[in-house]
Amino acid sequence: MDKNNKKVSIITPLYNGERFIAQTIESVLAQTYTDWEMLIVNDGSTDNGHKIALSYAEKDKRIKVFSQPNAGSAAARNNGIKNAKGRYIALLDADDLWEPWFLKQQLKLMDEKHCQLVYGAHKRINADNEEVLQPFIPPKRVTYKDMLRTCSITCLTGLYDTIPYGKIYLHEEFRSLRDDYIYWLEILRKCGVAYGNQGVVGSYRMLNTSLTSNKWKMVKPQFAVYRQVEKLGILKSIFYICCWAMNGIIKYWK
Repeated sequence: MDKNNKKVSIITPLYNGERFIAQTIESVLAQTYTDWEMLIVNDGSTDNGHKIALSYAEKDKRIKVFSQPNAGSAAARNNGIKNAKGRYIALLDADDLWEPWFLKQQLKLMDEKHCQLVYGAHKRINADNEEVLQPFIPPKRVTYKDMLRTCSITCLTGLYDTIPYGKIYLHEEFRSLRDDYIYWLEILRKCGVAYGNQGVVGSYRMLNTSLTSNKWKMVKPQFAVYRQVEKLGILKSIFYICCWAMNGIIKYWK
């Protein structure tokens, strides 16, 4: 990848997202940093989300729409990354939103810290764009071991520079569970540290506010990440799953 390439490739998997995809695209179009491409990958949707995305692509050539049979968000993201032409990779889900300054501020932070991965703070909103919890403010920096304890990099705020290590792809065997978490872990194993913008740069949409049901659903795949992907021993895996569970409760308590 050419170091003079300053383009950001925004990867957006789309599965039955007609309700929010227009808002998500509009938040990208509102960016003050304009050297970007948005790759929307229709993952076998059965609603009108694909048509909405295509209508935007017809108006702005920076928006590109791809289609594939339903295979989960990991496969859809990989499809987008494979076709990406930008130096920087950002993952933005089809129901999340960016503030207009997202790209400009994240690129500035990356330049200031001379790093390959940055993330940031975000609001937590419901289907009606109303804040449901206090904004999530991440730590100023995280390491690989920090991320094993708790995921401080929310998908919509991460930005990765491909120059040192090239494109990194997601684990498709996890389909739509923990795939982005594994992605950040893999990048951190390579670059060592990531830095966080503690100012709000986006909005994460919480459509299911049941912490208990969400956590129980995630325990098995989270444990599989430790054992199958990170190759940790059973005792370390138990230790980290306990840390992850406790930190998750704290994260969604306020």
